Amino acid sequence: MERGVATDEAVRAHLRRAGVRLTGPRQAVIAALAEAERALTLKEILERARRRRPQMGLATVYRVVDLLQGLGLLRQVHYEAHGCQRYFLALPGHHHQLVCRECGRVVEFPCEGRLSELEGELELDTGFRIEDHLLQFYGLCPEHRAQQVEGRDDESKGWGD
Repeated sequence: MERGVATDEAVRAHLRRAGVRLTGPRQAVIAALAEAERALTLKEILERARRRRPQMGLATVYRVVDLLQGLGLLRQVHYEAHGCQRYFLALPGHHHQLVCRECGRVVEFPCEGRLSELEGELELDTGFRIEDHLLQFYGLCPEHRAQQVEGRDDESKGWGD
């Protein structure tokens, strides 16, 4: 994962500044998320966290996820390929995501200027007062785009012979 995505040390430092205790279960969940190269489901977080704390239960994962989300240190993406929510560590602040349909890789990006203009226009046009938004783009990361192009090249070579 990339831009805006936090390391375990950055998350731990933020928790310490917020006065939140770094309990064993919290550290296990943070490490599980930090080591992942893509966003994880709750079940995947549990499986990875159990490598450090075998006795950990799903309820504990839910509590840690809620805590981290409440502090702005965990983001949720809807991974449409499987119709489920996935989570990744991130630094506080509002960002938007690019999500790879193949591997679940997430890249965050800020988009303040143009989006603020659009929100203003939408409020004027509809009468809504916009309080929040979620913007996610789905596609293929550079590695899977390259694989797709290679696959097409291989297919075209086979058909032209």
